[in-house]
Amino acid sequence: MTTLSERERAVLGAVIETYVHTAEPAASRTIAKRFGLSLSAATIRNTMSDLEEKGYLYHPHTSAGRIPTDRAYRMYVNALMHPSALTRNEAHHIREELAGRSTAVDQILARAAQVLSVLTQELGLAIGPSLDEAVLERLDLVQVASDRLLLVLTLKHGAVRTIFVDVPSHMVAEGVAQVAVVLNERLGGLTLKEIRATLPDRLRDAASSAESSELLNIFVQGAEELFDVPSTAGGDQFGGGVLLSSAQLLAGQPEFATAARLQGLLEVTERRDRLRDALAERTSPGLTITIGSEHHDPNLSAFTLVTSSYRSGPLAGVIGVLGPTRMPYDKVVALVDHTSRLVEELMQ
Repeated sequence: MTTLSERERAVLGAVIETYVHTAEPAASRTIAKRFGLSLSAATIRNTMSDLEEKGYLYHPHTSAGRIPTDRAYRMYVNALMHPSALTRNEAHHIREELAGRSTAVDQILARAAQVLSVLTQELGLAIGPSLDEAVLERLDLVQVASDRLLLVLTLKHGAVRTIFVDVPSHMVAEGVAQVAVVLNERLGGLTLKEIRATLPDRLRDAASSAESSELLNIFVQGAEELFDVPSTAGGDQFGGGVLLSSAQLLAGQPEFATAARLQGLLEVTERRDRLRDALAERTSPGLTITIGSEHHDPNLSAFTLVTSSYRSGPLAGVIGVLGPTRMPYDKVVALVDHTSRLVEELMQ
């Protein structure tokens, strides 16, 4: 980026903070009144013109004020921003919302997306982890009908997977219970990936009766489906689906006041495959901020995506918010980072 003088940096920061707060183009007189820069309105106006020439500001034809460009927001995030500290009430609210209920990973992530939406007024989102390397802690078989079982896989770090298994109608409860014992003895402590690869060998000579042999054979034949995880495009480490909060809070922002812009927002939220692809690129530890035109997908060029990775053992994913490029980055960054660390803690 072009090197900016101290004056230019101060004025640019003031323009960004003003625009984020008001959603209106920032005028030199407003900057002079609101910020103690010890500069006249004329000097600020000249500096804003210089910043416009360098690609950091632009002004609509109907206004004398300036609006930050994507390049300005990037400069702000990289060099000018000081992340806000969460208040005690905010930290308490986040913990209260995430803790004390279901410890299933998908439920924790859904609550995290929702609380981030409420606190930031943006669209909260999360992507669940791939369970390929998750370790099987316990397996339960629940007979829900004469010809159907519910397979419940409880994995370390709180993940749970359930799937229906069709079985012959003559299966009795005692035989199902025996098979559950065998499966736990021979598969417990293995990753789902290991189970899929070695299940036939591990269940060899495990049957104690013709009935148990028949049921065990169903598991051998269906190993790829029963112990599979959501497929992951591009082979990245995140395998779960995208979880979104309600878009209502985000839709109320000025950027979506027109029907066309609101339609653009709805298209983004409805195409979860696009959001998933954008999230799946964010494999680096810690915070990632992608602003406007930096997105590979042009459909996201009007948005900023702020995310933080989380990891607990083999489980990894990202949570964060999607909003217009005009957002209070200092506050959003602090909230996303804090929430991701809390998610990691709750997944232990």
